[in-house]
Amino acid sequence: MTAMNKRTYSLDELAKHVGGEVQGDGSIIISAVGTLSGAASHQISFLTNPKYKPQLKDTKAGAVILHESLKGDSPVAALIVANPHAAFALIAQLFDTTPAVASGIAETAVVAPSARIGSDVSLGHNVIIEENVVLGDRVTVGANTVIRKGTHIGEGCTIHPNVTIYHDVVIGKRVTIHSQTVIGAAGFGYANDKGVWIPIPQTGSVCIGDDSQIGASSSIDRGAMEDTILGTNVIIDNQVQIGHNCIIGDHSCICGATGIAGSCHIGKHVIIGGGVGINGHISICDNVQVTGYTMIVQDIKEPGVYSSGQPAQTNRDWRKNTVRLAKIGSLFDRVKALEKQV
Repeated sequence: MTAMNKRTYSLDELAKHVGGEVQGDGSIIISAVGTLSGAASHQISFLTNPKYKPQLKDTKAGAVILHESLKGDSPVAALIVANPHAAFALIAQLFDTTPAVASGIAETAVVAPSARIGSDVSLGHNVIIEENVVLGDRVTVGANTVIRKGTHIGEGCTIHPNVTIYHDVVIGKRVTIHSQTVIGAAGFGYANDKGVWIPIPQTGSVCIGDDSQIGASSSIDRGAMEDTILGTNVIIDNQVQIGHNCIIGDHSCICGATGIAGSCHIGKHVIIGGGVGINGHISICDNVQVTGYTMIVQDIKEPGVYSSGQPAQTNRDWRKNTVRLAKIGSLFDRVKALEKQV
């Protein structure tokens, strides 16, 4: 991949950027990305999902990113690569229209004298940086964000508005945290004495590895005594809860509305679908995929795809099947009794 920073590119230049092969006119100028069905002649699109292959023949895109197996199928110029989705991601970054944030500290930001602020840092309005916080170079902190005592944030991080980062959290380089997320709040630790809940101080912290992304309105609790840890290049969707003492391995992905109870150990390259529930103290090995709305109540020790629950069906069928399911135990007993009579 080559370094590029302009806003229009020939298809030949894009091919060099992602290590692909041009099929057709490499001089076509591309200035944006688009969908197969909606792209215009100045845009490049891509195809990975076979569901959308019928749209390829009618696309008005200037060029399409295709897998090697589809070479020759495009009615327009094509960029042939081994991984079209990854190539599209790299090209889309070239055309990112997210507004750049100028460096500087807003007048209403409050920065403790003991805080150490790197170069080219941007602090938005009403940001609060408490004592002994360390912000690396090129860190952006959006408006109304609070970063509490002793937290260290590595260079190139982007903290969006209205984020709360509690004390003594350690965040690596080039991490993005989206709005309304809370990092390092007290884990859910309580003892019960004769019906009365007694809070247990959560004296660990949270450590987040380089190049990780955390979506909006998610919560990562601090450890009870040891740290909650996210590895390198972990991506977290919106509205995800990660309990205290969890360890999430490198390059893992957790989709929205998933809840992970405390002290779980998730391996590397694990993909957890949306709405998944994981009981506390569960271990999941490397290279596991968990489909949406699965409930995990025991360790997963072998790589593979895991699921639970039922797909949607008509309400009438669901009612019938639920009644039948409730009778399985008695039907099993009847079958066993009949087998003994044979």
